[in-house]
Parts: sequence; structure tokens; C-alpha cells
Amino acid sequence: MMNAFTWPVPSDVRLIPLPALNDNYIWALSRNGHALVVDPGQAAPVLDWLERESLQLDAILLTHHHGDHVGGVMDILAKHPARVWGPAHERLPACDVRVGQSDKVDLPTLELTLDVLDIPGHTAGHVAYFGQNEVKQPFVFCGDTLFAAGCGRLFEGTPAQMTDSLGKLAKLPSDTLICCAHEYTLSNLRWALQVEPDNPQLHERWEQDNLKRQQNLPTVPSTLKTELATNPFLRCETTAVIKAAEHHAAQSLNNPVEVFASLRDWKNNF
Repeated sequence: MMNAFTWPVPSDVRLIPLPALNDNYIWALSRNGHALVVDPGQAAPVLDWLERESLQLDAILLTHHHGDHVGGVMDILAKHPARVWGPAHERLPACDVRVGQSDKVDLPTLELTLDVLDIPGHTAGHVAYFGQNEVKQPFVFCGDTLFAAGCGRLFEGTPAQMTDSLGKLAKLPSDTLICCAHEYTLSNLRWALQVEPDNPQLHERWEQDNLKRQQNLPTVPSTLKTELATNPFLRCETTAVIKAAEHHAAQSLNNPVEVFASLRDWKNNF
């Protein structure tokens, strides 16, 4: 079962996380019979959705090169010759337009323009796509950089890069929908409760998201406001998180990058 999000204005924009593979989400946005998808690691969920909703696929957006985000691209293109946007410096199976920081993705059939953000860390060239002007509530397709109550592992980047990337996302409007690419929320929350056991908003979020999963509903998108209140990786300058990170590292930590690095090591081994 899937949640579909429809903004009050315009009322014809629908945003849906399509479950794929083991725990991926392929974000799918439609308007006026046209559609885009983000990070299609598998073709079947996208092809089924397009057929079921009688939609024309106009755009595929890629955030990074990992196979669970690009594995379905070629099979989709074989049936729907859409245009593909992707990060400028990553290995991709197909890409018509290479993008980076401050570029824009113009989608006239969807009446949307998305801003591109460079957010390296998970991979060296990871990007995000942010939309706000033509919709009531802003949204960001952030791939594997920012998760609900977590963040991506550092496969190619450094703690400093990821700290900077998360900081860039943290400056978006607080009501921004965080459209991340995996259903990792409960695992992330279990860990976050170890970091901040006295955070009442974390306990409330656990109850809400645990109920969603019991009902086989996605826990995403969350909002940036929720992440700022409950995601340790966005709280590296708060006293409770600093103390927890120092306890894990068994030493004093001097800046947010060191706090982040301790948290990331903790989560890697949780």
C-alpha cells in the first residue's frame, strides 16, 4: 500500500514512493498525464505505475550511480524514451543532461523547475533536486544523502563533505518534504534513541513510524522540520548529541565534523 501526496495548490500534482527491490523507493511525480521518476533501481514498479495511471514518462532524474538507483533505467527507456538528467561526474547507464550545483531542471510538461544541489559524501558526485516555486509545499529528492532519522554511509566522500552536504539540505525551508530513497526509518530511529534517549520528539516519532510500518505504509516523506528535531546527523551542534558522540569516541570532539564522524562510526556498527 502506498501514500500519495497531493498538494492543495496545484491539486493535480501527485507524489508517490514506489517500493522497489528490498527497501528502495523510486519517487514518482505526476501532473496532467505526465510523469517523472527518480532513481529507478528497478523497471517493473515504474512500468506498472505508468500503465496503471496511463501516464507519459517525460523525465528520469538520477542522484548518483549506485546500481539500486540506476538499474532499471535502460529497461524503462526501451519502452518510454524519456530524457535523463544525472550528476555531472558519475558513471551512469544513460544520461542526456549532466547537472551540478545551481543548475536547473526545466520540465515544462509538468510545469516544474527543479534546482540542483551538489551533496557529495555518499558518493563523490551525488546531487539532489529541489522544487518549490510551482507547488504549495517544497520537496527535495535527496537520494542516499539524508534519510529519515539518518544519513547515507560514506562510500566515496569524507566526513567534512557529508557534514557540508547535510548542512546545505538543512538550510532548505523547514516544511520541505524529504524524499529519500530507502525505508531505513525504524532502524535509524532505534539508533537515534540511543543517541538522544531523552528527546520526547524522538519517542513520539518512533510510535508514529512504527505504526505506519505495521500497516505496511511508507514512513517517508518526512519533513525537514521533523529531521531537525529528531535526526542526530542534523543535530551535531546540540549539547546532548555532542555528549553522546564524545562518549562513543571516548574523547573530546572539537567541531561538528568530528561529531558527525563519531556518529557515523557509531551508526555503522550499530
